[in-house]
Amino acid sequence: MVTDVVVIGGGPAGMSAALSASRTGAKVTLVERDEVLGGILNQCIHNGFGLHFFHEELTGPEFAYRFRKMVEGDKNIKVLTSTLVTKIEDKKVEFMGKNGVQEIAAKAVVLAMGCRERTAGNISLCGTRPAGIVTAGVAQKMVNIDGKMVGKDIVILGSGDIGLIMARRLTLEGAKVHAVFEINSTSSGLRRNIMQCLEDFDIPLFFNTTIFEVVGKDRVEGVFYGQVDENFRPIESTRKFLKCDTVVLSVGLVPEMYIAPNATICKTTGGAVVNEFYQTDKEWLFSCGNILHVHDLVDNVAIEAEQAGEFAGLFTLGKLPEHSKTLFVQAGEGVSYVLPYSLFEGQGKVTLKLRLKEKVVRKTLVAKCGANILGKKFILAGVPGEMMSFEIEKNGATDKIVVGIE
Repeated sequence: MVTDVVVIGGGPAGMSAALSASRTGAKVTLVERDEVLGGILNQCIHNGFGLHFFHEELTGPEFAYRFRKMVEGDKNIKVLTSTLVTKIEDKKVEFMGKNGVQEIAAKAVVLAMGCRERTAGNISLCGTRPAGIVTAGVAQKMVNIDGKMVGKDIVILGSGDIGLIMARRLTLEGAKVHAVFEINSTSSGLRRNIMQCLEDFDIPLFFNTTIFEVVGKDRVEGVFYGQVDENFRPIESTRKFLKCDTVVLSVGLVPEMYIAPNATICKTTGGAVVNEFYQTDKEWLFSCGNILHVHDLVDNVAIEAEQAGEFAGLFTLGKLPEHSKTLFVQAGEGVSYVLPYSLFEGQGKVTLKLRLKEKVVRKTLVAKCGANILGKKFILAGVPGEMMSFEIEKNGATDKIVVGIE
C-alpha cells in the first residue's frame, strides 16, 4: 500500500489531523485499532466538549460523531479500523488488520495515538492485589459502555479529570464515593470538574494525602491512608483506615510512544520533542494531541492536530515553509514545560503551550530572547492542571527563547 500521509490513531487528534492533511491535497490513510473511530470520546457521555471547536456544547460521542461523518465524507481519506500498528521504520508503517500483516509506504507519518493510564504497578501501590482496583478509564468504560458497576463503596486515588468525572458518575449510579485522595497540594484536574463533580455532591477531596496500603484478599476490604511530607513520604502518625470495596486510580497518563522510531522524548511530558511544524527529529514524523503532551480539553487536541495534519500534508507535497535558523525554547522560572521545543527564525506570531509548576496568582508570563521581550501575558490565577496558551512574536528572536513567570 502507498499513500502520502499515514495518521495513526482514530480519536479526536487523528481524525482532525487526517482531515486537515486531506485539505492540502494529500492522500491520507487513517489507522485505528478499535472497531470504530472516536477513541476515548465514545465512552465520555458527559457534556462539555466542542465549545471551542464547534462553538456548541456536545457530549463525547456527539463530538466524535461529527468528526466521523466528516472523515467518512472525505474521498482523500482511507480508513482502516480494527487495525493495530506494530512497527514504524523508514517511512513504512507495518500493521496487523483484517487481512493479516501488511505495510504502508508513506511520505509522512502522524502520531496521534493519545495516552494510556498509569496503573497500580506504575505507582507501586502498596498492599495486596485483590479484585476491585481499576483505573478511572476502565471504570468509565464498564459503566458507560458495558453497563456494569465497579463497586458500591469507593475511594478514588488521584484527582485527574476522568477520576473526578467518575466520582460524579458512580454517585449517580448509586455508589458511595467516600473520598478523593490527591498526593499533591493542587489538583491535576480542571477547577470546573472539582466543583461540578465533587463539591456539588459533597465528596471530600484531601490534598497531600495518599493510600499507604490496600487491604483485602479476594476483594478490596479497605485502605490505610494518610498525609505525606514535602518529599511525598508517608507521615505514619496520620495513618487511618477507611472501609471500601473499590479503589479507582486517576494518577496520570502516559503518551503511547511505544512504536515511535527512536524519536527524542521529553522527560517532562513523555512525548516527542517537536518543532513549530510538529515535526520530531525525523522530519517525516509528526506528533500531536495527547501523545505529544496531555491536554485538559479535547477541543485543544483537535485544534493542535489540525495544525499538525496541515503541516504533514504540506511536507508531502513539498510546500512546507522553508526552514531557517533554529531557535530553541526553554522553560524558565515556574514553568514545567513549553511546546514547541524549537522555532525557526523569522517574522510572525506563534502560539506556545505550557504548564505551570505550581499555583500562581497575579503573575506575568514572559517570553524573552536575551533582553528582548517577545511577549507577555498576565495570569490572574493559574494552576498546573490547566494547559496555557501564550502567543509571542518571533520578530527579534535570534537565539534561545526562555519562557518563565515574573
